[in-house]
Amino acid sequence: MMTRAQYEASIRKLKLQVYMFGKRVQNPVDDPIIRPSLNSVAMTYELAERPEFTDLMTATSHLTGKKINRFTHIHQSVDDLVKKSKMGRLLGRETGCCFQRCVGMDALNALSITTFNIDQKYNTTYYNRFLKYLEYVQENDLVCDGAMTDPKGDRSLSPHEQKDPDQYLHVVEERKDGIVVRGAKAHQTGAVNSHEIIVMPTVSMSEQDKSYAVAFALPSDTKGIIYIMGRQSCDTRKLEGDTMDRGNVLFGGHEALVVFDNVFVPWERVFMFQEFYFAGELVENFASYHRQSYACKVGVGDVLIGATQIIAEYNGAGKASHVKDKIIEMNHLNETLYCGCIACASEGSRKPSGTFCVNTLLANVHKQNVTRFPYEIGRLAQDIAGGLMVTMPAEQDLKSPETGKWIKKYLQGRADIPTEERMRILRLIENITLGTAAVGYLTESMHGAGSPQAQRIMISRTVNMKEKRKAAKKLVGLEDKG
Repeated sequence: MMTRAQYEASIRKLKLQVYMFGKRVQNPVDDPIIRPSLNSVAMTYELAERPEFTDLMTATSHLTGKKINRFTHIHQSVDDLVKKSKMGRLLGRETGCCFQRCVGMDALNALSITTFNIDQKYNTTYYNRFLKYLEYVQENDLVCDGAMTDPKGDRSLSPHEQKDPDQYLHVVEERKDGIVVRGAKAHQTGAVNSHEIIVMPTVSMSEQDKSYAVAFALPSDTKGIIYIMGRQSCDTRKLEGDTMDRGNVLFGGHEALVVFDNVFVPWERVFMFQEFYFAGELVENFASYHRQSYACKVGVGDVLIGATQIIAEYNGAGKASHVKDKIIEMNHLNETLYCGCIACASEGSRKPSGTFCVNTLLANVHKQNVTRFPYEIGRLAQDIAGGLMVTMPAEQDLKSPETGKWIKKYLQGRADIPTEERMRILRLIENITLGTAAVGYLTESMHGAGSPQAQRIMISRTVNMKEKRKAAKKLVGLEDKG
């Protein structure tokens, strides 16, 4: 396994084509806007080195028997699934934001199921090809970006019907030694901090869409892959150095639009090619895993609830009954989210490939709750924090000889708490509920791993209504006729 320092050194070696604010970023690792997101990923390596977290952060490879980082592991039991949820909460609490590595882990596990199933139906060799790739990822402890979401263009049209065929990533040329693909993947969390990009289809497909039914993996600095960094609220505050106005002064996340401009993929890196029948299965397997992964929001919720408790005390309102009740509600909602991710893991089962997958129904119920509860937790945090969270002056004003004395005097809460401490906690709440971390806590909660409606569709498909009807009829003496 790599250390934190080795991870950073490995990312420095990549020749990524990254753009931000209309200019090429020559050194993404040290760019002040991107760097906090790398710090977050680095925690997945740092915690794996700490003895107290070994059980959660590491696993034993079923391929080699070696100790590996859990983010490269294929789940071999229900216990693995439960530990994944606990690991997500731990890292969310340690970073206070998105640590970006879950999506690659979920892609690996989804592929381990679907490549096996494709081979069983078509007598292909994808599964063995995937296992060789997996061993490479495990041996080198790599960060994988799971790239599923296409731009999609006109949502009313299927991939092959789009006016611009590149709105969904697709194969444009088949060669003896591989394929050439073109398109883009949007909302790519942590892409610039990744060693590998694992591409998957984003929707179920028909035979007419078979050129879009492709899955593969490539080094992230492969020729023709271009990264365009996304904007986040308050992102340029990171240019101000370690100022408290950043809120979270250590960690952050990032999103990118990843363009594939006629990129070559060798056959040994291709895990699906025109098997359109399995595109939907791969999407659903990945989605189930990734909806479980939102245990991370519980960890960020822990941080937000802690900050809210602190600011209530700093404001002198910590003993007010209505404030206590609101914080109880925040904890109730946050722990309910935790119940969901643990439940779908505990009800997981073994697939034909040997990989354990979460309970699909409960994973979707969990994620549906994630689309709602963090917003209410955030609302209550802002309620208790007060308007000063978004109206207070900058740190430079606090430190200014002209204005500092007035800020210390008039922005003081409790007399025994320094004004600066109060301001720091307010900035953290702002960061999580409105600033750069709000992408990873709120917007990701809403749209990550599929829209809220996508989960409702899966709940409708997977809930056993026949059994519910049967149970009701049985109790009133009615014959069950289906």
